[in-house]
Amino acid sequence: MAILRRIFLDAVWPTPLGRRSRAWVALTVLLLAGNLDLSAQTISKDYQVKAGFLFKFPQFIEWPEAAFPDKETPLVIGVLGDDPFRGFLSEMVRDEKVGSRPLRVEYYRRIEDVKDCHILFISSSGTQRLEQILAKLKNRSILTVGETDGFATNGGMVKFVTEGTKIRFRINNEAARAASLTISSKLLRLAEVVVSPKR
Repeated sequence: MAILRRIFLDAVWPTPLGRRSRAWVALTVLLLAGNLDLSAQTISKDYQVKAGFLFKFPQFIEWPEAAFPDKETPLVIGVLGDDPFRGFLSEMVRDEKVGSRPLRVEYYRRIEDVKDCHILFISSSGTQRLEQILAKLKNRSILTVGETDGFATNGGMVKFVTEGTKIRFRINNEAARAASLTISSKLLRLAEVVVSPKR
């Protein structure tokens, strides 16, 4: 399973433009072959790819020291609202680390439940409360990720975008910097960078 997961992630992660199509072909072949254990529940290929992105993002984000009390503090990927990954994300990060830090997935029903979290995927079930959710997270060093219309331009940091059969992402680097997060230039080069409208 670990080897298959690594192959999957290598295929999922965006590569330089010259190799990008080859990576997506590899991903498609792997998924069609049915080699990934999706546990008891099947999820769409889109959410498998998005889970892969969430797994890879920590390698390209720098958090302030205060976000981690010690060297063993887990890096937490949270899912707020309904879980569109149906446990696939938890399976993907099981026994994985970023540097010396173990990865952990937490699930939250309410924004008030979000305590120690470093990346927060806000599911589409929270769309109607997005402004309230982002307001509650203001000044907290949490990378917010979503997929709803206007997510990045309204203060979210990373928005997944479906273009044909591919998943891309938009980044609001201004919002990330306001939360004391530094996004690697390598990641920014792979994204469309957007800004929040002036209020």
